[in-house]
Amino acid sequence: MSSQASPVKVFIRIRPTASFAHELIECPPDQSRKDSNKGKRNNQLSSWVFQLNGVLDNASQEDTYDRVARSVVLGAFAGYNGTIMCFGQTGAGKTYTMTGAAETYKHRGIIPRALQEVFQEVEHRADHTFSVHLSFLEIYNETMVDLLSSIKKEKSSNSGVLTVIEEPGGGVSVKGLSLHLVHNEEEALNLLFEGEMNRIIGQHALNKHSSRSHCIFTIHIESRSRTLSDAKYITSKLNLVDLAGSERLGKTGSEGQVQMEAMYINKSLSFLEQVILALADSRREHVPFRQSKLTHALKDSLGGNCNTVLVANIYGEAAQIEETLSTLRFATRMKCVQTKPSINEHVDPVLQVRRLEKEIQFLKEELSMCNTLTNRVGVSNEILSERQVEEVRSQVQRYLSGLLDEIPIVSITQIQEVFAQFKKVVLYKLISRASLTVLHVQGSVGAVGEVESCGYGLGLAKSSQKHQRNASPKPSKARKDKQIILLLRTRLNINAKLNVFLSSPPPKTEAFEDFKAERGSEINRILKENKALLSERTTQLRILTDVINTTKRDLDYITYELRQFRERKQGEFVSAEGEPVLEEAELSLVMQLKELKNRYRQTYEDFRSTKTEVSYCQHLVNQCRTRLLTEFERWYNESFLFPGDVLSVLETGPVRPGHIPVDKALTLVSNIQGCQVFTTQPAQLLLTTSPIITASFYNAYNRTLKRVRHLHTPDTSFHYTALK
Repeated sequence: MSSQASPVKVFIRIRPTASFAHELIECPPDQSRKDSNKGKRNNQLSSWVFQLNGVLDNASQEDTYDRVARSVVLGAFAGYNGTIMCFGQTGAGKTYTMTGAAETYKHRGIIPRALQEVFQEVEHRADHTFSVHLSFLEIYNETMVDLLSSIKKEKSSNSGVLTVIEEPGGGVSVKGLSLHLVHNEEEALNLLFEGEMNRIIGQHALNKHSSRSHCIFTIHIESRSRTLSDAKYITSKLNLVDLAGSERLGKTGSEGQVQMEAMYINKSLSFLEQVILALADSRREHVPFRQSKLTHALKDSLGGNCNTVLVANIYGEAAQIEETLSTLRFATRMKCVQTKPSINEHVDPVLQVRRLEKEIQFLKEELSMCNTLTNRVGVSNEILSERQVEEVRSQVQRYLSGLLDEIPIVSITQIQEVFAQFKKVVLYKLISRASLTVLHVQGSVGAVGEVESCGYGLGLAKSSQKHQRNASPKPSKARKDKQIILLLRTRLNINAKLNVFLSSPPPKTEAFEDFKAERGSEINRILKENKALLSERTTQLRILTDVINTTKRDLDYITYELRQFRERKQGEFVSAEGEPVLEEAELSLVMQLKELKNRYRQTYEDFRSTKTEVSYCQHLVNQCRTRLLTEFERWYNESFLFPGDVLSVLETGPVRPGHIPVDKALTLVSNIQGCQVFTTQPAQLLLTTSPIITASFYNAYNRTLKRVRHLHTPDTSFHYTALK
């Protein structure tokens, strides 16, 4: 079996008859199928040639099974789904091909022979364990019936209406259809005969025991290996479909219940042909599987993950030549359908967990044995406890200070924790340097004068300390001025590098316009389109409302006039036939009332539809507006303010100095790594064992945060005015 796309196999089976139309039907030796008027050529309208996979002319039931069904049944044990369908007119031998005749054993059909081969394969494949389930579904007048529901004596949750549901991967299943576990061929045949007893049959002009419904007999097979310990298993299902026969009502003369059944049958077969045409056309994007219960139930059998075979049964008499041509055309179209069979392999989660647990236990034992052989007794590979983490931290500190020459390697988890402690030390060192930089710059510039309240501007010198123009500068004073200038230049350099945080952000109104023109242009365009559509639908809804109100007033007025007219007339005049006689004025009012009611009904339907559209458009507008505002807030904060994580840490309220966790201030560290680091005393860079931020670092950034706090808070009035 190949998992590549392959066409559906189609076979023709001819019903034996004494009056076979040899002058109309020819069976060439190459097993193609040809219908023609004798003496005509293929280029004439009355001549047809049909190329199919084979012709079963006077073939026995055994030969039919060997050529049609055996490969499909054996493929099911490899994990491939299979479907065998019988199609044709009433009385052409579909049920005989599929089920066979119960009177003679050798006349068994495809279903009994398939069951026999399934259980023979189960016995021969001793290295696998199999479970076989059966189901029998009937579709009668577009109603699905479980033919094996009578087997269940107790009531189950499955009893009720049967529905076709979609499955992951494109498959379908019938919810509520009973599945019956069978252990041997006898149990399976008992279920088959029970279902056949429950089938609906009727007497027909062409068949005394005509099937009046479509039936799908399904064999579900699940296979698990006895030798392999993996959790994989394969499943497959065989759909054996006996379609009801199509017929021409004008030709058969069916009446009553038989006529109604024939109409349902022809309708479902017509939908089946539409599905076949859609599947054969590669340009079609949609296949109407849901048009009928039959096509929906056979969705995975038609052009899906399945090996599909069609047996087209024909009646080879001259009187049935039109039905024969229809069957052959359907078979030719079916041959153009491509299927993609693939193995249905699954993994049992319970067995998979058990296998993985055993594997983990084995690896632990192997690792423990390896540690024992290398004299590493007492080594644990579990997650480190708090005491062990503290010990690793102490080792890293002693190693960095030179008190420890090397850190002994014990386990993988211990190595990972050592690297984690090294990382924390490096990050803490960067944070300490950054805090000292900010504190040193602020303290130096503060000596010039008072810091302005608007930000990091140049300080204003006190009046008592203003430089006297005529005074000669002292050497110490000149040296101090040079230091101040150097500090100011350094400060400007820091401000340039931290401009993303310390510069004054633009007003939100201007920034919002820039955002809509650049980064948020696509969202803004969608918002405008949705608002235009909403405005159009709202206007239309308002017009329809006015029309409904006007029509309602006219209705009330006409009804009132008609009631007044009848009161003045004092009753109705009745003709000899007992029908009411209306005067011309009254008739005019009645016609107007009828017209107004129709107009009101139509307008109200349009009103409801438009109202739904307005609600949906309003939802789209609100959704686009919310998304636009959310994207703008995120862009504004990222472009002009501090990162959100840092703001959330610093805005949570009073924090005890020196106790801000390192991981919540990493964003600040990553943005100030490029700043100039001043030379400090070695004692100021000593690390402690606790990775915390100093109080000076927190206070420096807290003063900066106060300046931008009001800009970080969203302005609701801006939201309204900007999007109104």
